[in-house]
Amino acid sequence: MATTRTAHTAWEGPLLTGSGEVTLASSGIGTYPVSWPSRAEQANGKTSPEELIAAAHSACFSMALSHGLAGAGNPPTKLDTKADVTFQPGEGITGIHLTVVGEVPGLDAEGFQAAAEDAKKNCPVSQALTGTTITLTASLA
Repeated sequence: MATTRTAHTAWEGPLLTGSGEVTLASSGIGTYPVSWPSRAEQANGKTSPEELIAAAHSACFSMALSHGLAGAGNPPTKLDTKADVTFQPGEGITGIHLTVVGEVPGLDAEGFQAAAEDAKKNCPVSQALTGTTITLTASLA
């Protein structure tokens, strides 16, 4: 069964001096301020499209890795994933780096690296972002 998730942004003013609010409508968990300076300079308590992509990517990758590990008989005890999305004004998103540290009983570093590479390649968010270079650092705790 397919699902659709919805977010909504209300924006006022021109790009450089305007601002907006992005609402996570499907979950109803919040509305967050967004602006050009929060995207291209310091966050200053506001979010950005890149931070939202990082959140989506780290969650999706963690789910895919957990599923793959469990399917191979090595369910993880814990996965800690960080996604760094780099934005360059005038160029756009120039790269995403995933860093994952896992606790996986019975699995060696080589097996964990292979499972992480597979999750990076096959998680739906990675697949949606194929026009972007995605790199990975994976290690066991």
